[in-house]
Amino acid sequence: MSTPMTNKGFENLMNELNGLEKRAIELTKRVEIAREKGDLRENAEYHAAREDLALCNSRIQDIQSRVGSATIIDPAKFAGSNTVVFGATVKVYNLDDKEEEVFTLVGDGEADMYANKILTTSPLGQALLTRKVGDKVDVPVPKGKLRLKILEITFES
Repeated sequence: MSTPMTNKGFENLMNELNGLEKRAIELTKRVEIAREKGDLRENAEYHAAREDLALCNSRIQDIQSRVGSATIIDPAKFAGSNTVVFGATVKVYNLDDKEEEVFTLVGDGEADMYANKILTTSPLGQALLTRKVGDKVDVPVPKGKLRLKILEITFES
């Protein structure tokens, strides 16, 4: 299955992968040093180092899988579209709170809730996809539902 992401998201994942690979080398050395300290059954340092290495390797495999299935998409190609698609920045009006919010639909490696960058696979992202300006959208949330109206759709260049 293909994973859509922007060039920036791909670069973010590659940077994280490079950092984790360096960390894995350091953790492997830490395991070796701890192993030399004697009885492994009672060596907490050894077990902690092995656990850290296993977590690091698991994350490396996860990122390698996502990078391997990545499809790089340039959101600027959709400029002028009146439909919410991957890479769109969507201005919405919350019908209950009477407030405007702006969300950008992104792929792996770019989600940032503080910058309102949401995954296309999130409930909000899924609810917004394929909608047009003027559409009203109900998004299921733990408190019930979020009622939004799409005001504007733009794309970064």
